[in-house]
Amino acid sequence: MTNLRALIVDDEPQSRSLIRKLLSLHFPGFIVDESGTVSHGIEEIHKLTPHLVFLDVQMRGETGFDLLDQVGQPNFEVIFTTAHSEFALKAFRYSALDYLMKPIDVGEFRSAVTKALYRIQNHQSIASQVEFLRQLRSNHKLPDKLTIPTGEGFLFTDIVDILYCRAVGNYTEFHLRDHRKIVSSHTLGYFTEFLNGNGFFRVHRSYLVNLAHIQMYKRGDGGSIIMNDGAEIEVSRNNKEAFLKIFKI
Repeated sequence: MTNLRALIVDDEPQSRSLIRKLLSLHFPGFIVDESGTVSHGIEEIHKLTPHLVFLDVQMRGETGFDLLDQVGQPNFEVIFTTAHSEFALKAFRYSALDYLMKPIDVGEFRSAVTKALYRIQNHQSIASQVEFLRQLRSNHKLPDKLTIPTGEGFLFTDIVDILYCRAVGNYTEFHLRDHRKIVSSHTLGYFTEFLNGNGFFRVHRSYLVNLAHIQMYKRGDGGSIIMNDGAEIEVSRNNKEAFLKIFKI
């Protein structure tokens, strides 16, 4: 896909220069523009209608969210760039929005832009994710819902309704309380990073379970657990001790 337009909104000239260089090297189809302030960034968005905006979170007393608030409902993809707090990083993950940590890693940059291109080509809106992230920031607490990226878009799911997650190759299969299955295009490791320790436990390399939905533990080499839907899931020997400690067994 050619003739795409990207806008870099960042108050650090070296960051803008690096992103421009990486786009030129790895995604030469982009026409690239730059802005160093929120106000100028808003002007450029209205004037240029970019397909993709690289948006710095913190810019000299202003934030990227100030820009989004004034733009309204975004009709472009957003990749945040940040050196922000752990809470902010978890919030990005819960909302399924992409972010790049500074200094920017080339592999992560390519992955984020590739996903953005997929969403652009498939006309997927990120408006609901941006609104979700705004709510997380205003409440400053992690949500009761999880945003699950799927082939069709993004699904907002109550975390309490997730029984367990199962790795299927590079995909993740979610098993829900109402017996639905949701397949996400992200790996189990992606979801483990922020669900593990938040009421979930990785009992096996292929399974991440919601501890609130365990019905029974069966003894064995590593043992196994019975979930509320009747599924029996093996506990790996390496994870057995840590798992049993949770329940003080």
